[in-house]
Amino acid sequence: MPYTADKPKPSETSEQLRARIPGWGADLDPADRPSVPREVFDPHPFGATWDFPERQQEKWPRERSIEHEMLTPVFGTSCPPRGVSGAIRKLAYRRYSEGRAAHWLLLIAADRVDAVGSTARSFVSRHPDNLIAETGVLSEFKYHGIASRRGQKRADLVHQPLDPIIVAGPWILTAVVGYRVVRRLTRRSHD
Repeated sequence: MPYTADKPKPSETSEQLRARIPGWGADLDPADRPSVPREVFDPHPFGATWDFPERQQEKWPRERSIEHEMLTPVFGTSCPPRGVSGAIRKLAYRRYSEGRAAHWLLLIAADRVDAVGSTARSFVSRHPDNLIAETGVLSEFKYHGIASRRGQKRADLVHQPLDPIIVAGPWILTAVVGYRVVRRLTRRSHD
């Protein structure tokens, strides 16, 4: 008994437990354990034929954590770092360990810089982003978005009033700042 001076009862032996609980101790004998054949190294003729895989060619210096001596043998190349966001990513990997918050904050900042850059590039392209469709505003009216939230205990109800501010706010702020800059420049040119 815990917290008393009485001597605890001795635990049951393996034989007693096996008799009382069906299947108890099935893995005590290594011959009965299902993982034992996997623990023994027995190269299969259809398995890997190399000790270390052939390394992928590095076409440009890749980002790697300062904790790692080398890159993994195969790595992704679909989104190479470029521009300002690439420079921020390279700084994060070159200067800070993955265990530091600064490393991850710089990577998040690089993502934001890349998002702003891609949006700016879309405005100067022949097919700019469709801000109304991409924010999902039209689906709110088309698929009864507001009516489906009424009378429900949905988690998104709490931030629903903030959504227009978060989504449209930066665009409105950019438009106001752009308008003021253009107005100031036109006033200076007339003076």
